Amino acid sequence: MLLYDSQVSGNCYKVRLLLAHLGISYQRQQVDVIDRSNRAELLGAINPALRVPTLVLDDGRPLAESNAIIWFLADSTQYLPSDDFQRAHVLQWLFFEQYSHEPYIAVARFWLAVAKAPPSQEELDAKQRGGHAALEAMERHLATRQFLVGERYTIADIALYAYTHVAHQGGFDLGQFPSIRTWLARVAAQPGHVPIDA
Repeated sequence: MLLYDSQVSGNCYKVRLLLAHLGISYQRQQVDVIDRSNRAELLGAINPALRVPTLVLDDGRPLAESNAIIWFLADSTQYLPSDDFQRAHVLQWLFFEQYSHEPYIAVARFWLAVAKAPPSQEELDAKQRGGHAALEAMERHLATRQFLVGERYTIADIALYAYTHVAHQGGFDLGQFPSIRTWLARVAAQPGHVPIDA
């Protein structure tokens, strides 16, 4: 398998983390997240959105979008429940991550820590508000649970860990979220865990 990847991207990290848990070997091709001038040439034939991560399977079939990739890889493994209702709960958190979490926390982090080109304070404040709302929702849920779905480690945890554990790089103070901090440590202690910069 070949993963078109960015070392700094939380979306790419989700895929790398699951592949590490699964013990699957793969090749990586680094893609610049700042300079996108060669994206059409590099990804145009396999991903119409020209985004990373994009995974090319051994048989040549490409798959894009981080949560679609980890769902595909996790199917029939311990990281995705077999129970239909719990699978729907995993999807609930994957949708939450993409609609209510990533657009705020990941974008603030990108502006401040990756591109080092923050926008206006008004724009940054809006991302901070949205990110805090997402973190508050996670804190409420994790206050009485060890993991997000079914008291077991799943791709729901992987998806939300990716940007939550580096949220401080986007100006988010996790000190006010004790349940999230405990959950982050629990995720990092899972067998086969690798850090984002591995």
